[in-house]
Amino acid sequence: MSDKPGSKQSAFDRRAFMAAAAGSALVPMTARAAAENVRAPAPQDPSLPVDVTLQVNGKDKRLSIDARTTLLDALREHLKLTGSKKGCDHGQCGACTVLIDDRRVVSCLTLALAAEGQEITTIEGLATDDHLHPMQQAFIDNDAFQCGYCTPGQIMSAVACVKEGHASNEADIREYMSGNICRCAAYPNIVAAVKQAAPEILKG
Repeated sequence: MSDKPGSKQSAFDRRAFMAAAAGSALVPMTARAAAENVRAPAPQDPSLPVDVTLQVNGKDKRLSIDARTTLLDALREHLKLTGSKKGCDHGQCGACTVLIDDRRVVSCLTLALAAEGQEITTIEGLATDDHLHPMQQAFIDNDAFQCGYCTPGQIMSAVACVKEGHASNEADIREYMSGNICRCAAYPNIVAAVKQAAPEILKG
């Protein structure tokens, strides 16, 4: 049997060797690709409903919502708490302000899922029984609203402003309430309302 380079046997051996080498090189690549497919599952469709429990005004509210739902839409569209208003929907006007663990947040930029496990307070949760919250009463006493659209957010922000210790003088009140826009320009009355309510809130 001849092993000369030009012989049929030699050519056959070279082809077999090359085929075997190519096959062995593909094995780890195929295995690695399979492993990557296992480690990286397809992302879940965010439009599929997810279960969430929100603590709103002292009560647990169970919802099944799109994962992208904002807290504002969860409150207004799912829980029918329409006191929080949708103004600019960009976090710039403050009409949607609510309290989360006593911190003021713009609910149009907050995902409902991010608020799970925290205490959410809306304008509907301020009054107790038939008694208005001191800030609500102060807004009425000082005529601190005209069209009223921004008023719920103004009141929620004002309550937080007092509790944060930023209501000791008019300059501070104006500065720390500046994130809430009143298109009717009732700002002097709003400042007066915050000044009136502050002592009672801090006392309580």
